[in-house]
Amino acid sequence: MQRNIKHIILDYNGTLAKDGILLEEAKRLLPLLAKEYTLHVITADTFGSVKNELKEYALHVKVLESANHTLEKEAYIIALNASECAAVGNGNNDVKMLQKAKIGICLIGDEGCSTKSLLASDIVCKSVTEALELFIYPKRLTATLRV
Repeated sequence: MQRNIKHIILDYNGTLAKDGILLEEAKRLLPLLAKEYTLHVITADTFGSVKNELKEYALHVKVLESANHTLEKEAYIIALNASECAAVGNGNNDVKMLQKAKIGICLIGDEGCSTKSLLASDIVCKSVTEALELFIYPKRLTATLRV
């Protein structure tokens, strides 16, 4: 399952950041993931801080521009080839992104998560560390998703 994943698409606020500030555990794990995957952060940038917070990391930042963030996130995944993508998010606007990605991970962090995103995901994690480490230790993905 994990061998086919080339892109990891991450929501920012509520996933990688709290109140616009990048979480310490994300700071530690993003460089490790960037060695194996192409990382993307897709966000409404509610706090206007994403570009500054992520300027030191090897990743792509997409600030949403449309009136419909849910469809814009879905289109982003489709453009990358959804079958090669894993997505991590927690909000209503992440639902279609989580559904389209080969692996959708809902994160229940300090912001909680929307019920819709929870139901749209393949895996649920309670911290960004748990979610990102699934790709550092891929046997965890295998164990969770095997049929």
